[in-house]
Amino acid sequence: MKRKFYLTNTQAFQASVIPSADHCAANSSTLPVTFSQSKTKLSSLLLGVLVALTACHSQEASIDKASKGQIVNTQNHQTDDVFADEVVLKHLVDFNNDEQLSWLKLTDTQTAVVHNSSNNSQSLKVDFPQTANIPKLTIKPDSPWNVAEFPRANLALNVTNTSDESIQLYVDITNPLGQYQSRSISLVAGYNGTIYFPLSGIEAQTDTGVWGDVIPWNTNDDMMVWRSWREKGASFTELSSLSFFTIGNLRAKSVIIDDIRIRQNPPVKTDNPFDYLVGLIDRFGQNNKQPTALHINSETQLKALADNELSQLQASSGMPNRSQYGGYTQGPKLNATGYFRTEKVDGKWWMVDPEGNLFFSHGPANVRMANMSTLTGIDYDEPQIRVRTSDEITPEDSMGIVDVAKEVKEKRYVISSLRHDMFTWLPDYDAPLAKHYSYRRTTHKGPIPYGETYSFYRANLERRYNEMDVASYPAVFKPSNYLEENQHLEQKTQHSSQAKYLQAWQDVTAKRMHDWGFTSFGNWVDPGFYQSNQVPYFANGWIIGDFKTLSGKTNHWGLMPDPFDPVFAERAQITIDAIAKDIQSSPWCAGIFIDNEKSWGEREGSVEARYGVILDALSKPASQSPAKKAFVKVLQEQYGAIDNINAAWGAQYSQWSDLNLGLEFADHTPELIADLSLLLEKLGEQYFNVVHNTLEKVLPNHLYMGARMANWGMPDEIIKASLKYSDVLSFNIYEEGLQTDYWQFLEKVDLPVVVGEFHIGTATDSGMYSPGIVHAANQADRARMYKAYMKSVLEKPYMVGAHWFQYIDEPITGRAFDGENANIGFVTVTDVPYPEMIQAVKQVTSTMYQQRYGQ
Repeated sequence: MKRKFYLTNTQAFQASVIPSADHCAANSSTLPVTFSQSKTKLSSLLLGVLVALTACHSQEASIDKASKGQIVNTQNHQTDDVFADEVVLKHLVDFNNDEQLSWLKLTDTQTAVVHNSSNNSQSLKVDFPQTANIPKLTIKPDSPWNVAEFPRANLALNVTNTSDESIQLYVDITNPLGQYQSRSISLVAGYNGTIYFPLSGIEAQTDTGVWGDVIPWNTNDDMMVWRSWREKGASFTELSSLSFFTIGNLRAKSVIIDDIRIRQNPPVKTDNPFDYLVGLIDRFGQNNKQPTALHINSETQLKALADNELSQLQASSGMPNRSQYGGYTQGPKLNATGYFRTEKVDGKWWMVDPEGNLFFSHGPANVRMANMSTLTGIDYDEPQIRVRTSDEITPEDSMGIVDVAKEVKEKRYVISSLRHDMFTWLPDYDAPLAKHYSYRRTTHKGPIPYGETYSFYRANLERRYNEMDVASYPAVFKPSNYLEENQHLEQKTQHSSQAKYLQAWQDVTAKRMHDWGFTSFGNWVDPGFYQSNQVPYFANGWIIGDFKTLSGKTNHWGLMPDPFDPVFAERAQITIDAIAKDIQSSPWCAGIFIDNEKSWGEREGSVEARYGVILDALSKPASQSPAKKAFVKVLQEQYGAIDNINAAWGAQYSQWSDLNLGLEFADHTPELIADLSLLLEKLGEQYFNVVHNTLEKVLPNHLYMGARMANWGMPDEIIKASLKYSDVLSFNIYEEGLQTDYWQFLEKVDLPVVVGEFHIGTATDSGMYSPGIVHAANQADRARMYKAYMKSVLEKPYMVGAHWFQYIDEPITGRAFDGENANIGFVTVTDVPYPEMIQAVKQVTSTMYQQRYGQ
């Protein structure tokens, strides 16, 4: 039982900052924490100083780095718990108080007060049914909770998971302006403990550039994980509400919550407030402070694992009853067109492989080197290196390794010592593994706008595979006629200038796909696989350029393109021509994805949230917005006389040319909202029309897989617009699975559908600090949840595929573009497969055709 201390407000933070004990080796030096772009020295102290210790000896040449740090597993039981004698500053809710129970607002949930006879207190049981997509309990006090007087505090509560399986519990806090922070955590079945998150203080305020924060304290309590990026400038000194919810449950879940409180943070070490970040990453890119069961300690161990796995792969014959394309040879023989297509068979949608076999597309997405590097905290004093041009067709996050000239590297400086000191090792620029350095000209989120990056995964591939002789690999998993038909491809591969370790990686990856039972890659596959004729894949492209754009209320990945701008069509042509050049009409290309998770608007919510891009277009002069010009034409055709639209909108336009000016709306009449809906559909139709027609002209034999709509960005209007132009609909569905009720509308749509992205991760036994979007309690639970997700997919008659995002774990220190740092891979940063996940995959893929076909 924890001891709790209650302080008066005046006592709460006296003597809260104390110096630390000696914790570093001799000959240490101090460096200020800075995000400055100064070229000559480190400057601008950030909340304190970091201690940079003399670098430890490494087996490889390296830049002197921070101390490797003492190994401490903060996920396991702690003998020295900083909250053993926690200091409670404020209780937020008293479930013994009937008046405060009136603060509860229920959305598709049920609650019950639970009496605790042992201490004569009451807690709250909350039931989250599987019949609602986002069942929610909101606690909204009569006036906001004021927490401004607690500058160093965390929000904590006691939770019991009464479900018979893990629950991902979300907690949102909202301020009076409607801004919110969202966190979540996976609690194992039967969990009974305390969860928390930093609310104020440096632990809450410092943006380290990652999604899942490093746990700052040794404690038995469990820290919740940020769901997404931080909103700059948002203040949470007042809390107007507190919400508890789940998303997309496949089974009903329930928890008991109690003692929601604000408590004091542990003391900050004045000489080194960020010591928990120093020496975080070892030379393999692994967690240096939290080793796992798959931890690699030497190159010898890494190579031995590779040799052992390769032997197993060579002995495997893959899944039985599969065509060379992964189709099901025991099903009906359908029309073979030489390319992938779709067909409805016995009431279920299927893809059909080029040989006429039933095909279900299942495999990992993002099987590539791009977007796998992490920022090192170094930049170069050379602005020219950051120049972008309007004719580029590859977005920054899809760029591979970018070689930086030696003379540019000589202008290096530390742009962030906070980040730079996270690494125990980085290679010298003249070392063999220095080839895995790269550069990001821009970042999407985070405190570092650009800078040097390093790919530990790519370096580990060189360590793991560089001595392997690709040419000597046996032709396993290939049909008997493969070598005869593709001899020129084999010779091209053997004599390619591509590094041996990358050739080996591609070959091993393809063998894994067959052995594991996957039938295809998903989106974003390394172009090196395009002509290998081993695994079906989906090509992709982005339409980027200097066309006009539209802004919604929230622009998740960027502004929405204006598809009415002729430049958009020009850029679509250039992008799709480039795709066609890469895939060379290959029958192994199952389909084409164009763009990803566009910010069309929310499916529900305020008018601004749903129709922000349309309101933005209407606010512009028609002379500056092709969309606005098109919308005025649509409205004039619909209403005819100007008096008709005035009556509908409550407006006072004197003539139609008035609408060509910028329009703002104080109120939204029902008729105006209906028109906004119509215009959003027109916007979608124009977008899909441009993309579809260009694909049809250039790649007539390949399926158009739609726009990969996210849960948060799939308005009904856009879904409706996409139906006319997409061969297959695609949705990125990050939930426990496909709830039958919530996705029922897709049966009425009656088109084939693929899950473009889904994943499940954990932060407990992976050495990672973020589980990704969908959380599991541990690796075994992750495998269980994967199987449950796939079961929910396979039983839907409209589903033709599901693609897991992604093949490889993200860097612990965050991918360079936006800081995502999740345990969402089938393999670790050292390219070692997760055994629990691979076993689960084989259990699914070995029976998925029989289960879905029904025989």
